[in-house]
Amino acid sequence: MHENRSQPVSTQFVVPDHWLLFAGWLLLCALWPLTAFAEVFDSEGQRVRLTILTEGLDHPWGLAFLPDRQMLVSERPGRLRLVDPDGRLDPEPVRGLPVIAAIGQGGLLDVALHPGFRDNGWVYLSYVAEGKGGYGTEVLRARLKGKTLSDVQVLFRMLPKSSGGRHFGSRLVFDRQGFLFITLGDRGDQQRAQRLDDHAGSVIRLHDDGRIPVDNPFVQQPGALPEKFTIGNRNIQGAALHPETGELWTHEHGPQGGDEINIIRAGVNYGWPVITFGRNYGTGTQIGEGTAKPGMAQPVHQWTPSIAPSGMAFYTGDRFPAWRGDLFVGALRDQMLVRLKLEGSRVVDQEQLLKAGIGRIRDVRTGPDGFIYLLTDSPRGVIARLEPAR
Repeated sequence: MHENRSQPVSTQFVVPDHWLLFAGWLLLCALWPLTAFAEVFDSEGQRVRLTILTEGLDHPWGLAFLPDRQMLVSERPGRLRLVDPDGRLDPEPVRGLPVIAAIGQGGLLDVALHPGFRDNGWVYLSYVAEGKGGYGTEVLRARLKGKTLSDVQVLFRMLPKSSGGRHFGSRLVFDRQGFLFITLGDRGDQQRAQRLDDHAGSVIRLHDDGRIPVDNPFVQQPGALPEKFTIGNRNIQGAALHPETGELWTHEHGPQGGDEINIIRAGVNYGWPVITFGRNYGTGTQIGEGTAKPGMAQPVHQWTPSIAPSGMAFYTGDRFPAWRGDLFVGALRDQMLVRLKLEGSRVVDQEQLLKAGIGRIRDVRTGPDGFIYLLTDSPRGVIARLEPAR
C-alpha cells in the first residue's frame, strides 16, 4: 500500500496489543476483591488454608460471634460493624454508640457478648472517652436489636483520666462464674501501675451489671479501688480463659523486650515497672530493679525481643486436632501469628505462622465453626480465616 502524502504523519504512539492485555491484567489484579484470596501452607503437622473473608475494615480491633453466625467487629475510629457468615460487610454501622475518642492507640476497642446473650441481648464494649483530665478506657453494655444498640449503660470509667494516646488496654472476658474482666494499660505513666488508688496498669473484675464483687482482693483495703483485681500490668491487649482450668490468661506489651504471658490471679502484683525483662527504648538501659523480686509474679512466658502481642485465643475446636489446647497470639511487630504448645502452664514449643503474610494481626478468635479467625490492623483491615487443607 502506498503512503497517502496528503495526510499529516501521526506522532501518536500505538500501544501493542500484548501491552494492552498486560495492562488489563494488572488493572484486574488491582480491582479484584481481596476476598478471593486464598493460600495453602504447611504448619507443623498441619496443612492449612488461609482465606480472606472480608476487606475494607478501618483498623478493626475486636471480634465477637453472634448466635445467628453473624460477626460483630469493632473499628478503632468508633464504628461497630456487622459481617455475615460469608464475610459480607454491612455498609451501615450499628447505631447507638456514645461519642468515642479515637486518639493515638485508643478508640473503640473490644467487643464481647454476655454469656446469656441469647436471652438478654447484652453486648459489652470497651472504648476510650474524654473526661475531666483527659482520656481513659470505659466499658458499656447495651442491648443489640437489629442494627441498633439500646438501653446503653456505662459500667466502668477508668480514673483518673489523663492526656496522651498510649496504653489503654483493653480486652473483655467473662469467666465461668459470669464475672467480667477488663484489662487496662498504664497510660504511658509507669508508676501508676503500682498504685492501688489508680485504675491504670491493672485488671478490673466486676459483676455483669457493673457491681463490685464482695470478694475482690482489695475491697477491704483502705485507699484501694475495690474493682481492681491485679496491679503491675503494663498494657494488656490479649486475654482468654484456659479451656481446662478456667483461669484467665493474658499477655501484655513490654518495652523493647519483655512481652509477657501471665495467669491472672486475685491480688497478684505482676511487677511493672519494678521488674521487667524489657529495657528503656533507645538507650537499652535497665528499668526498675531487674527481672525478679519477692512478692511479684514471674511471667509464664516472655519474648525478648518484642513481638508486640495483640489478641489471644486458646484453640478449642475440632477442625485442627493437632492444635487443640494450643495458645494462639497475634503479633503486630513481625506481622505474624504465634502458636504456643503448652504442658500445663508451661510453654514447651512455639511456631511462627503467616510472618509478613497478611499484615499486623490485631485479634485472634476460635470461631463456633472450629476455624480460627484473625483481624488485621490497617486502614483496609481484613477478617481472615484459617481452615484445614488437604
